[in-house]
Amino acid sequence: MRTDQLPKKTMPVRNWAEKYTQIRNQSIEICRPLEIEDYVVQPIVDVSPPKWHLGHTTWFFETFILKPNFPGYEVFDSQYNFVFNSYYETVGAHVIRTDRGNLSRPSVSDVYRYRDYVDEKMIEFLQGDYLTESLQSLLELGLNHEQQHQELLLTDIKYILGHNPLFPAYKNDLISPSIKINTSEFISFSEGVYEIGFQGEGFCFDNELGRHKVYLNDFEMASQLVTNREYLEFIEANGYQDFRYWHAEGWDWVKQNETKSPLYWHFIDGKWMNYTLNGLQEINLDEPLCHINFFEASAFASWKEMRLPTEAEWEVASNHFEWGKRWEWTNSAYLPYPGFKKEAGAVGEYNGKFMVNQTVLRGASVATPIGHSRNTYRNFFSTHLQWQFTGIRLAK
Repeated sequence: MRTDQLPKKTMPVRNWAEKYTQIRNQSIEICRPLEIEDYVVQPIVDVSPPKWHLGHTTWFFETFILKPNFPGYEVFDSQYNFVFNSYYETVGAHVIRTDRGNLSRPSVSDVYRYRDYVDEKMIEFLQGDYLTESLQSLLELGLNHEQQHQELLLTDIKYILGHNPLFPAYKNDLISPSIKINTSEFISFSEGVYEIGFQGEGFCFDNELGRHKVYLNDFEMASQLVTNREYLEFIEANGYQDFRYWHAEGWDWVKQNETKSPLYWHFIDGKWMNYTLNGLQEINLDEPLCHINFFEASAFASWKEMRLPTEAEWEVASNHFEWGKRWEWTNSAYLPYPGFKKEAGAVGEYNGKFMVNQTVLRGASVATPIGHSRNTYRNFFSTHLQWQFTGIRLAK
């Protein structure tokens, strides 16, 4: 995190403690409907067990705030640095990602005791005279990191339960927001020089910094997301069987995986069904499409004789349409903005090391925590991944 580029924080200590507690408690609430067996499952490498998320976010505060800055702090368990470190080479070895589901120990109860221990020490730390201005920036990074994992918790839990043959509901009394897409129109934007990137006060990640000018040709952007009904037309037009719409790598992905529909879609007894957090349900044709990868998004756009927007187009246009229901694929590679510089030390590993072989998504989704979205936010994933709450907005 480029703490030197962020505005100085002056939030009172009490407010930091309240904010810390509120955000940390939300992770517990997300996991409350789970059975103990659900906490350890790792169906694929991209999905981490819920227990690991709870431990990793706790490890972040222990490792980067308490250990170096709280006099007399004693780590809860010296082995947890190996178990819950994700990818920070600066702070030591870590369990490889594919083995997170093999961690039957520490137990779920041990992880909750770990959270309680670190939370208690963090409140003591926040109520003491230790929180310097630079540490406030690091604390806010840690809280936003926790919120990122709250979204990942929901997506990973959905994948775990959605690949159980019984299709169990995450929560039987879950009230999902009703999302209906109105008729979409195209909004026109004139060629010219625009500025993109974060500006103003408040938090942002380092990959959003470096506000800069971009030149854009005339373009048009859809006012609404693509719906399930529209994508079903693509399926029924044999879109998954026609190589002409696909990138070569995408076509290889279709053939290797024998893909015929988006993730969680199942054709059962003559009907298209969709696994949701409420369980298996008949597809709502008027809802925005969800859980498709970049290959599918690009193929659909090609079939419609349109394209995906660039991230610069998306940001410039974003004030003219409603966003936040789905993460929206762009046609932009995840690359540094002009002047980007990784900070020294472990925190410098947060974003910069991933700026290769990734594609940018913009917006937010129904799984994004409240207050954790902005139109400069640069999410990024590999082109083949479907498990995030992703959708399509067309451009031309």
